[in-house]
Amino acid sequence: MAEQTSDTTAPTSLWVERTGTRRYTGRSSRGAEVLIGSEGVEGVFTPGELLKIALAACSGMSSDFPLSRRLGDNYDATIRVSGAADRENEVYPQLDEVMELDLSELDADAQERLVALVERSVDKVCTVGRTLKAGTKVTLTVEREA
Repeated sequence: MAEQTSDTTAPTSLWVERTGTRRYTGRSSRGAEVLIGSEGVEGVFTPGELLKIALAACSGMSSDFPLSRRLGDNYDATIRVSGAADRENEVYPQLDEVMELDLSELDADAQERLVALVERSVDKVCTVGRTLKAGTKVTLTVEREA
């Protein structure tokens, strides 16, 4: 378990372990696990699916406070995310999110204000979305055992 200091918490360690041909288990130092593999393997997420889920979850979590303040703590939300891969370049050129909310209890003006607030909140604090939009430097180091 990560040791806490007086003013910060140690960062969560993340890694994957190979469990078979094109199959991995993603793990965190907090005890979380996720099964990862090829698209044809049942019961696993592909890495691209995890990227999309991370984006949708980040948008949901980034909008949770303003939505719960306006709709109550027990509001329902589903965030769907899609986007086809460009296999020639191995990128997702576009990811589309749709947040499904029941706003029927609000009048049209209140709905518009809340939607604008949700969009601002996600744009401001969703780290995953901000990173994808900005691009990021990724490095890989291969450690060799002798």
